[in-house]
Amino acid sequence: MWLFIAFLAVPLIEITLFIQIGGAIGLGWTLVTVVLTAIAGTWLVRNQGVLALGQLKSSFSDLRDPTEPLVHGAMILFSGALLLTPGFFTDAVGFLLLVPAVRIALFKAIRSRINIQTFEADPARRPARGDIIDGEYSEVQPNRDRVDRPSKCTDH
Repeated sequence: MWLFIAFLAVPLIEITLFIQIGGAIGLGWTLVTVVLTAIAGTWLVRNQGVLALGQLKSSFSDLRDPTEPLVHGAMILFSGALLLTPGFFTDAVGFLLLVPAVRIALFKAIRSRINIQTFEADPARRPARGDIIDGEYSEVQPNRDRVDRPSKCTDH
Protein backbone atom coordinates (compact mmCIF):
# COMPACT_ATOMS: atom_id res chain seq x y z
CA MET A 1 0.00 0.00 0.00
CA TRP A 2 2.87 2.38 0.79
CA LEU A 3 4.34 1.86 -2.65
CA PHE A 4 1.00 2.66 -4.30
CA ILE A 5 0.72 5.87 -2.26
CA ALA A 6 4.28 6.87 -3.23
CA PHE A 7 3.63 6.26 -6.94
CA LEU A 8 0.49 8.36 -6.68
CA ALA A 9 1.78 11.14 -4.42
CA VAL A 10 5.20 11.87 -5.99
CA PRO A 11 3.91 12.82 -9.46
CA LEU A 12 1.17 14.96 -7.91
CA ILE A 13 3.73 16.77 -5.75
CA GLU A 14 6.02 17.27 -8.76
CA ILE A 15 3.23 18.66 -10.94
CA THR A 16 2.17 21.03 -8.17
CA LEU A 17 5.75 22.24 -7.67
CA PHE A 18 6.29 22.71 -11.41
CA ILE A 19 3.16 24.84 -11.65
CA GLN A 20 4.00 26.92 -8.57
CA ILE A 21 7.70 27.46 -9.34
CA GLY A 22 7.09 27.89 -13.07
CA GLY A 23 4.50 30.57 -12.29
CA ALA A 24 6.91 32.36 -9.94
CA ILE A 25 10.13 32.32 -11.99
CA GLY A 26 8.91 31.48 -15.51
CA LEU A 27 9.15 28.46 -17.76
CA GLY A 28 12.69 29.11 -19.02
CA TRP A 29 14.24 29.47 -15.58
CA THR A 30 12.32 26.44 -14.35
CA LEU A 31 13.75 24.29 -17.13
CA VAL A 32 17.27 25.69 -16.59
CA THR A 33 17.00 24.92 -12.87
CA VAL A 34 15.90 21.32 -13.55
CA VAL A 35 18.78 20.76 -16.01
CA LEU A 36 21.37 22.36 -13.69
CA THR A 37 20.27 20.30 -10.70
CA ALA A 38 20.60 17.16 -12.83
CA ILE A 39 24.14 18.14 -13.86
CA ALA A 40 25.19 19.12 -10.33
CA GLY A 41 23.57 16.01 -8.91
CA THR A 42 25.42 13.76 -11.35
CA TRP A 43 28.74 15.32 -10.37
CA LEU A 44 27.98 14.98 -6.64
CA VAL A 45 26.78 11.39 -7.02
CA ARG A 46 29.98 10.49 -8.83
CA ASN A 47 32.18 11.99 -6.11
CA GLN A 48 30.16 10.46 -3.26
CA GLY A 49 30.11 7.11 -5.07
CA VAL A 50 33.89 7.07 -5.35
CA LEU A 51 34.16 7.75 -1.60
CA ALA A 52 31.63 5.01 -0.79
CA LEU A 53 33.49 2.55 -3.02
CA GLY A 54 36.75 3.39 -1.22
CA GLN A 55 35.09 2.77 2.15
CA LEU A 56 33.71 -0.54 0.89
CA LYS A 57 37.13 -1.66 -0.33
CA SER A 58 38.76 -0.72 2.98
CA SER A 59 36.08 -2.60 4.95
CA PHE A 60 36.78 -5.72 2.87
CA SER A 61 40.55 -5.40 3.23
CA ASP A 62 40.26 -4.79 7.01
CA LEU A 63 37.77 -7.70 7.33
CA ARG A 64 35.14 -5.39 8.82
CA ASP A 65 31.38 -5.62 8.33
CA PRO A 66 30.66 -4.12 4.87
CA THR A 67 26.98 -3.49 5.60
CA GLU A 68 27.23 0.24 6.22
CA PRO A 69 29.32 1.09 3.12
CA LEU A 70 26.99 -1.07 1.00
CA VAL A 71 23.91 0.73 2.31
CA HIS A 72 25.58 4.11 1.75
CA GLY A 73 26.39 3.06 -1.82
CA ALA A 74 22.79 1.98 -2.40
CA MET A 75 21.49 5.29 -1.05
CA ILE A 76 23.91 7.22 -3.28
CA LEU A 77 22.76 5.19 -6.28
CA PHE A 78 19.13 5.87 -5.41
CA SER A 79 19.87 9.58 -4.98
CA GLY A 80 21.44 9.60 -8.45
CA ALA A 81 18.26 8.14 -9.92
CA LEU A 82 16.20 10.77 -8.09
CA LEU A 83 18.45 13.60 -9.26
CA LEU A 84 18.21 12.49 -12.88
CA THR A 85 14.41 12.39 -12.63
CA PRO A 86 13.08 15.83 -13.60
CA GLY A 87 11.38 17.51 -10.68
CA PHE A 88 11.94 19.61 -7.61
CA PHE A 89 10.71 17.17 -4.97
CA THR A 90 12.83 14.27 -6.29
CA ASP A 91 15.83 16.62 -6.53
CA ALA A 92 15.37 17.69 -2.91
CA VAL A 93 15.18 14.09 -1.70
CA GLY A 94 18.15 13.17 -3.91
CA PHE A 95 20.29 15.99 -2.53
CA LEU A 96 19.28 15.03 1.02
CA LEU A 97 20.50 11.47 0.41
CA LEU A 98 23.88 12.85 -0.62
CA VAL A 99 24.42 14.35 2.85
CA PRO A 100 26.39 11.79 4.91
CA ALA A 101 24.62 12.70 8.17
CA VAL A 102 21.23 11.99 6.58
CA ARG A 103 22.46 8.65 5.24
CA ILE A 104 23.84 7.69 8.66
CA ALA A 105 20.53 8.56 10.35
CA LEU A 106 18.59 6.55 7.74
CA PHE A 107 20.98 3.61 8.13
CA LYS A 108 20.50 3.61 11.91
CA ALA A 109 16.72 3.77 11.50
CA ILE A 110 16.73 0.90 9.02
CA ARG A 111 19.12 -1.20 11.10
CA SER A 112 17.01 -0.78 14.23
CA ARG A 113 14.02 -2.31 12.42
CA ILE A 114 15.89 -5.34 11.06
CA ASN A 115 16.75 -8.40 13.14
CA ILE A 116 20.09 -9.81 12.02
CA GLN A 117 21.16 -13.26 13.14
CA THR A 118 24.67 -14.52 12.63
CA PHE A 119 26.37 -17.80 13.30
CA GLU A 120 29.93 -18.99 13.41
CA ALA A 121 31.46 -22.44 13.24
CA ASP A 122 32.74 -23.90 16.50
CA PRO A 123 36.34 -22.61 16.76
CA ALA A 124 37.37 -25.75 18.70
CA ARG A 125 36.51 -27.98 15.72
CA ARG A 126 38.35 -25.90 13.14
CA PRO A 127 42.04 -26.66 12.52
CA ALA A 128 44.42 -23.83 13.25
CA ARG A 129 45.79 -21.97 10.26
CA GLY A 130 49.33 -23.22 10.93
CA ASP A 131 48.39 -26.91 10.91
CA ILE A 132 49.93 -28.85 8.05
CA ILE A 133 48.77 -32.30 7.09
CA ASP A 134 51.49 -34.41 5.45
CA GLY A 135 50.64 -37.15 3.04
CA GLU A 136 52.13 -39.31 0.32
CA TYR A 137 50.74 -40.27 -3.01
CA SER A 138 51.72 -42.31 -6.01
CA GLU A 139 50.36 -42.07 -9.49
CA VAL A 140 48.60 -45.15 -10.81
CA GLN A 141 49.12 -45.78 -14.48
CA PRO A 142 46.29 -47.56 -16.28
CA ASN A 143 47.09 -51.09 -17.49
CA ARG A 144 47.03 -50.83 -21.27
CA ASP A 145 47.21 -54.59 -21.88
CA ARG A 146 44.08 -55.37 -19.92
CA VAL A 147 40.83 -55.74 -21.82
CA ASP A 148 37.85 -54.33 -20.01
CA ARG A 149 35.39 -57.13 -19.36
CA PRO A 150 32.59 -57.46 -16.90
CA SER A 151 33.66 -58.87 -13.57
CA LYS A 152 32.99 -62.46 -12.63
CA CYS A 153 30.51 -61.22 -10.03
CA THR A 154 27.96 -60.42 -12.71
CA ASP A 155 27.95 -63.92 -14.22
CA HIS A 156 24.75 -65.84 -13.39
